[in-house]
Amino acid sequence: MYRNTVPTVPAATLAQELQQRPAPLLLDARTPAEFRVSHLRGAQFVNYDSLATENFEGISRQLPVVVYCSVGVRSERLGERLHALGFRNVRNLYGGLFEWVNEGHPVYNAEGATSNVHPYSALWSPWLKRGNKVYE
Repeated sequence: MYRNTVPTVPAATLAQELQQRPAPLLLDARTPAEFRVSHLRGAQFVNYDSLATENFEGISRQLPVVVYCSVGVRSERLGERLHALGFRNVRNLYGGLFEWVNEGHPVYNAEGATSNVHPYSALWSPWLKRGNKVYE
């Protein structure tokens, strides 16, 4: 499903990078409901529906950025948009949040660590092998 237009980063590699400083900027390209259920710690929400008009003012084009969504397709579009705006160090989390959770890495919501994950839809939910599936 990937177009291979944005380099990918495996979940295990990203987990290691997030322990270092400076850590990459995390941009979540899912829906507001998906983000509310859970996300990577410190991730910034980017509304996929307004991606075409977002200019990401105030974010340095030199920062390392990792984009993600549920499985990596929407985030690849976000990565393409970032490249078009002059960002040069952008990677897509391979397998998205589902792979992150499937490998046992933590996710968070407004209350803290959680095992809840929004599975996007019934069609995509079989890809999520771990976590508590919550459709909000």
